[in-house]
Amino acid sequence: MKIYADADALPTPIKDILCRAAMRRGISLVLVANKALRFPESPHITAVRVGQGFDVVDGVIVERVAPGDLVITADIPLAAQVVDKDAHALNPRGERYTRDNIQGKLAMRGLLSELRDSGVVTGGPPPLSNRDREAFARELEMLLQRR
Repeated sequence: MKIYADADALPTPIKDILCRAAMRRGISLVLVANKALRFPESPHITAVRVGQGFDVVDGVIVERVAPGDLVITADIPLAAQVVDKDAHALNPRGERYTRDNIQGKLAMRGLLSELRDSGVVTGGPPPLSNRDREAFARELEMLLQRR
């Protein structure tokens, strides 16, 4: 199993959890972003810097991900592509994207996008909480134990 992280908007506490897990378990972590990233020096952690552009990071992740790999992302369309490739997808709040829930998530994303486009203010997600961090660490650990 390799872990890929959609690292452009990845909260620092989640990146730190991922880095510690990769080093502790000897699992390859690939941070994909269109900007320079700071991360601990480790043979298990690499960064892939891609060019600017819409969904460039997503394209690199989808191209590289293999069945059984894990992708960390809050991007629902990316998660759908990952699930279609028989890989695991987990958001930074500890929620897994699965074949059972991804279509509903895509539909809700589409609805909220239409509402925003029509001028309705839908607001964004709340800040990452300690409970979110704990949920992420718990789900990550469960996925890594299965490998």
